[in-house]
Amino acid sequence: MKTKPKTRKSITKRFKITRNGIVLRRAVGQDHLLSKKSSKKKRELRKMVKLSEPEAKKIKKILGL
Repeated sequence: MKTKPKTRKSITKRFKITRNGIVLRRAVGQDHLLSKKSSKKKRELRKMVKLSEPEAKKIKKILGL
């Protein structure tokens, strides 16, 4: 009997999968050097970003979906 692969917990914490199967990630550029960024830019960075299809396919495979 083949064992089920374990889910990589670090991946589950970094990505969110919507009901329709779209993989979302956190926007980059919001950790430091925020003083030079405008309020509008910082607000936009808070939103989740959709992953490209090839990347999403890899993440889903790692998660076992």
